[in-house]
Amino acid sequence: MAESGATLSNLSTESRSFPPSEEFAGQANATAEWYDRADADREAFWAEQADRLSWATKWDTVLDWQPPFAKWFVGGTLNVAYNCVDRHVEAGNGDRVAFHWEGEPGDTRTITYSDLKDEVSRAANALTELGVGKGDRVAIQLPMIPEAVISMLACARLGAMHSVVFGGFSPGALKARIEDAECKLLITSDGQFRRGKPAAMKENTDEAVKETPSIEHVLVVKRTETEVPWTEGRDVWWHDVVGKQSAEHTPEAFDAEHPLFILYTSGTTGKPKGILHTSGGYLTQTAYTHNVVFDHKPGESVYWCTADIGWVTGHSYIVYGPLANGATSVMYEGTPNTPHEGRHWEIIQKYGVTIYYTAPTLIRTFMKWGKEIPERYDLSSLKVLGSVGEPINPEAWMWYRENIGHNNCPIVDTWWQTETGAIMIAPLPGVTASKPGSAMRTIPGISAEIVTEEATPVGPGGGGYLVLDKPWPSMLRGIWGDEERYRETYWSRFADQGYYFAGDGAKYDDDGAIWLLGRVDDVMNVSGHRISTTEVESALVSHPTVAEAAVVGAADETTGQGIVAFVILRGSAAKDGGEAAITALRDHVSKEIGPIAKPKKILVVEELPKTRSGKIMRRLLKDIAENREVGDVSTLADSTVMDLISSGVRDSSKSED
Repeated sequence: MAESGATLSNLSTESRSFPPSEEFAGQANATAEWYDRADADREAFWAEQADRLSWATKWDTVLDWQPPFAKWFVGGTLNVAYNCVDRHVEAGNGDRVAFHWEGEPGDTRTITYSDLKDEVSRAANALTELGVGKGDRVAIQLPMIPEAVISMLACARLGAMHSVVFGGFSPGALKARIEDAECKLLITSDGQFRRGKPAAMKENTDEAVKETPSIEHVLVVKRTETEVPWTEGRDVWWHDVVGKQSAEHTPEAFDAEHPLFILYTSGTTGKPKGILHTSGGYLTQTAYTHNVVFDHKPGESVYWCTADIGWVTGHSYIVYGPLANGATSVMYEGTPNTPHEGRHWEIIQKYGVTIYYTAPTLIRTFMKWGKEIPERYDLSSLKVLGSVGEPINPEAWMWYRENIGHNNCPIVDTWWQTETGAIMIAPLPGVTASKPGSAMRTIPGISAEIVTEEATPVGPGGGGYLVLDKPWPSMLRGIWGDEERYRETYWSRFADQGYYFAGDGAKYDDDGAIWLLGRVDDVMNVSGHRISTTEVESALVSHPTVAEAAVVGAADETTGQGIVAFVILRGSAAKDGGEAAITALRDHVSKEIGPIAKPKKILVVEELPKTRSGKIMRRLLKDIAENREVGDVSTLADSTVMDLISSGVRDSSKSED
């Protein structure tokens, strides 16, 4: 076990390792030699990746780095939408399917690249008619329907920035984002389907734009055919204004550093941060990573990223990366258990999906529902499985491999952020012998270090802060309208070294593989040992009775902090979960990690508080663990969960005296 006082204690070990099959390695897009080539001449390597795109003007300089500001492919010009759509049609692939769209109620649409080119051109003409041009900002709050992708690409075609706001966000959250970016247009829909029923959307967006003077028009897609309030002169129907447009539109080339979009991410101070991404570098890295991390084969692969368009994963790996590569994608509107818990596997079977990219929280949900559900479907088309959003615990990784990947699909566990724009750390599926739960190493062309508080690199077996020590093409270019906050948030912690640090802890195992340990804010300090919540959660979930776990550090007079665990038990264990079951879990953690990590208290719960993107809100659990009034629950997918937990805590706790 690590020394007391280390920046981050390295407690758990994982010895299992799964190399790709010879057959898979032999056909893989990227080989081990890519790492050497990238290390030998980083800028030449990235220029080679940029050459996969179509440029109107070639760049003069690959990188201009004036810390903390980077410009990539300086002097180059391109149109992002042309790269994602038109060039595939011009290359003779207009009949290739871009999207197999599956609506929650079961309606479907098949959209080829020719169809997409026509639709994006019409939408660009409509936006022009509504007064949108280069440099303007457009807010988009839509369900997972094709018009969401079309709207984003229409903005990109015109050089306008989109600001996509997740469909589940409140009117207040939408209003704050519209005001911050001074958006000119809002694109929304009459409603959305959630769990089989139409839910209001236009009423919420109307509430948001009541007092937003920058909004000139609201463009409304008809999805649920429900009655909606209407403001004449401001509100226009998509089918009226887009439907009448010409399908011809000539895209203009913009500078490589022309802003492409703003995407808001929550800030610790409460005010959301508008993360700014630009065109050339962002598209280069999203296209490159989609190609090498997922081993995507244009015209052969059928790719499905299950994220929502409102998160960065949806931007980079539903829209820009896949479309730049001429991918055929599946896009699904609804929830994974509507109308039944096999909906995802049914879709994989229906479309012959070969690449499936989802989140650990969903994998753990599938575990809870039981392996007999995927067993009913033919998943033999799958070739690569991906994970995104948070560290994946080893047991969920193994379940995913065995039950979804029939023990022969490489799993790519990807680490990146809204701010990084694209994947940074991940196995290469044809090269890496992956370990369950590890993101393994930086991809070719990316550089990262794990350092102590004093910025000293840690060696194998050491833990600390994950920093990025060299600029990368898809990096954020700033926080919209707030340069000072950009410097302070990402560059101040290791300013002397010029490192980017966004709050994640990590460790190397003895072989040098990288293990993400979650937010440094979530690290617990127990008797001088800095213990990651991720490691304790993984130990708990490795016990056969546990479906899911969340761990927090609660103030403790003796040890500084005591570990409090909230666990969801599987099926029969949930009924029998008495004191003996809790004692067994505490002993299991002690055996897996060490006595220092033994939870002081374990609380059995039916559900955990999660945001709509599936992230566990540990601060709310900490409120309960420390007997405080529970804080703001407005971002939870289901705010009643906290009432359930609070009422259940009194009956299900057992602590060590």
